[in-house]
Amino acid sequence: MTNILVTGGAGYIGSHACKALKAAGYTPVTFDNLYTGWEDAVKFGPFEKGDLLDRARLDEVFAKYKPAAAMHFAALSQVGESMSDPGKYWLNNAYGSLNLIEAAAAAGCGNFVFSSTCATYGEQDNVVLDESSVQLPINAYGASKRAIEDMLSDFSVSHGLNAVIFRYFNVAGADEAAEVGEQHHPETHLIPLILDAISGKRDDLTIFGTDYDTPDGTCIRDYVHVMDLVDAHVLGLKWLEQGKGSRVFNLGTGSGFSVREVMQEAARATGQTVPCTEGPRRAGDCTKLVSGSVRAKDELGWCPDRSTLAQMITDAWRWHQRTPYAK
Repeated sequence: MTNILVTGGAGYIGSHACKALKAAGYTPVTFDNLYTGWEDAVKFGPFEKGDLLDRARLDEVFAKYKPAAAMHFAALSQVGESMSDPGKYWLNNAYGSLNLIEAAAAAGCGNFVFSSTCATYGEQDNVVLDESSVQLPINAYGASKRAIEDMLSDFSVSHGLNAVIFRYFNVAGADEAAEVGEQHHPETHLIPLILDAISGKRDDLTIFGTDYDTPDGTCIRDYVHVMDLVDAHVLGLKWLEQGKGSRVFNLGTGSGFSVREVMQEAARATGQTVPCTEGPRRAGDCTKLVSGSVRAKDELGWCPDRSTLAQMITDAWRWHQRTPYAK
């Protein structure tokens, strides 16, 4: 089977991508330093421990497996931390990715699928963002991701590297079989925070801001099921295999849910109340952020049919009750 190098394959999205790749007939080769990932999540192909900052290790892995493409998820992704320690993000995300891109080019691996982010768009409140929207990142996380997009564009000119870039918003849910799921340290994502509060792993959930100009006063965000998301990555890989060249795609549903709506659905799905407290707004939190994904649907044939709030929370809760990973 064709080998695909998956950086960050021991993390939340990367491990789901490995499962989707295996189901599609590929052999995912996980490359991960386990800083935020879990070795127990590597279930669908070989594991190579390594760091993107170690060019010699990257060259070794490319030589060993001769991957037909690289699928790049590995990154630091805490927005708050990126604002207080930007150098950490430029070193790990930007310089680490440059190492990976140069190693891929040197090995003759000409196809690249990159996990980017809506954070490259910055604060554009109450706008449905499409791929042509201006990119104005406001933190080192978003800026480092935009820089990687620029690197891929430059290497397309200099080395003929073809890249599919995905920008997405809030990823949620878990593999329906609960083989892999979402677990971060520290946890910052809304749905696992809600489930932690329901199950007693934390005292309560803090709602940051209840006075936004929305029907219930809380922020609205676009959510996409992680399995829909990784399906898009497999479609992006096939796009490259068909010689269609570089392309940028947003991934989302085109609609959104408020914090309170997510809480209400979690209470319904679990049959339990969500203990919560109300706090002030956080700096930088927009009222409504929604991704436009017409291009992905029209050109890739992507269909995010699992991305209902009920499905995402039900799958996340099934995984959450297992508590399988532990540092």
